[in-house]
Amino acid sequence: MNYNEALKFIENTGKFGMNLGLQRIERLCELFGNPEKDLRFIHVAGTNGKGSTTTFISEILMAQGYKVGIYTSPYIERFTERIKINRNEIGEDDVARLVEEIKPNIERAISEGLEHPTEFEIITACAFKYFKEQEADFVVLEVGLGGRFDATNVVKPVLSVITTISYDHTNILGDTLSKIAFEKAGIIKEFVPVVIYPQEDEAMEVILKVAKDKNAPVYLVEDYDYEIVKNSIDGIVFNVKGKSTYKNLHLSMLGEHQIRNSMTAIAAIEAMREMGYEISGGSIYNGLKNAIWPGRFEVVNKAPCIILDGAHNMQGMEVLVKSIKKYFHDKKVRVVTGMLRDKDYIHMVNELLKITKSFITVAPDSPRALSSKELKGVIEGCGGDALAVNSIEDAVKIGLEITGEDEVLLFCGSLYMIGAARRILRVLLNRETF
Repeated sequence: MNYNEALKFIENTGKFGMNLGLQRIERLCELFGNPEKDLRFIHVAGTNGKGSTTTFISEILMAQGYKVGIYTSPYIERFTERIKINRNEIGEDDVARLVEEIKPNIERAISEGLEHPTEFEIITACAFKYFKEQEADFVVLEVGLGGRFDATNVVKPVLSVITTISYDHTNILGDTLSKIAFEKAGIIKEFVPVVIYPQEDEAMEVILKVAKDKNAPVYLVEDYDYEIVKNSIDGIVFNVKGKSTYKNLHLSMLGEHQIRNSMTAIAAIEAMREMGYEISGGSIYNGLKNAIWPGRFEVVNKAPCIILDGAHNMQGMEVLVKSIKKYFHDKKVRVVTGMLRDKDYIHMVNELLKITKSFITVAPDSPRALSSKELKGVIEGCGGDALAVNSIEDAVKIGLEITGEDEVLLFCGSLYMIGAARRILRVLLNRETF
């Protein structure tokens, strides 16, 4: 089996759909020798901010000299982005080998009467085996969906982290914040410390109750204070006061929400220090400064200013619009967007209308996507102007043609869409990397 054949095998398991539960992943891990039992995990759940927080924690641990496994989803451009050791993506040969190795385990699990494992379960089991092979000191593990019945929840972490919680996947996780919070809080384990991002009261009450029932020590990010020294398109400089005081921390990742995500990472690191792990203040400074997370308010060009942002739910869109107003309040903004029909797309469109009336619509590469014409109709029904195009490549080309050097071109609405846009932009702007 080569890499492309392995990817095809993984993608074909998508026909078995989403099927939350731990029995299948537990058996797959068991047949692999339970690699997850030999690893130290920092387990990260939440609606938004998981990827950024995972990046901040990982970079701080790397700055200290630890070998860090990183597991995230979905990917922006390449499947191999999902599984990393430090900043190095898993090799294509390793992907092919691991999928080849797990195939008989899948067949055995099915022969024992289990349902077919899902795509995410297969990838997760392979990732655990890879991290053990690589002898990772820590694995920063991002939940796929929810928490309680997510495939990643077979691990016993050294630390749990819960980022901001809002409405998303309500058809699966529940239609109230308390129900969603209960699912996310499912990653909290007996006597394992948990770091909690500031939440709405409804969500916080649920999380704290679960933590109390599990006898899990709690670290609240709301107990930390911050002061912004500088906040511009060139980066953020800020001070934080928590268990320790940190002056002139620097972030390359933009948006005030990233300060709170970085404070969540600091709280996680301070909790780990109290457990006896060696992590210096200098590693916190260097890790935060080095942190980059593609597709999250990522500025890939300055004239015109081109921004890629993965906002795909209401809370994410509100944060994005706030950031655009902060950094580009005096500039004309044009938006290229594609959205999925199972998202709150009407409210997201109305939020984007606070910064522009000029849209180009596309269909993300997903069976759940709104067509470009459907999204155009939604935008025009809400009072905006939209041009529907047939492909993301056309949308990128037209966006570049009509956007002036002193204007802003924003790509947002779906991670499925911005990954493709990022690849195309790199070619059209003649860049090897961003």
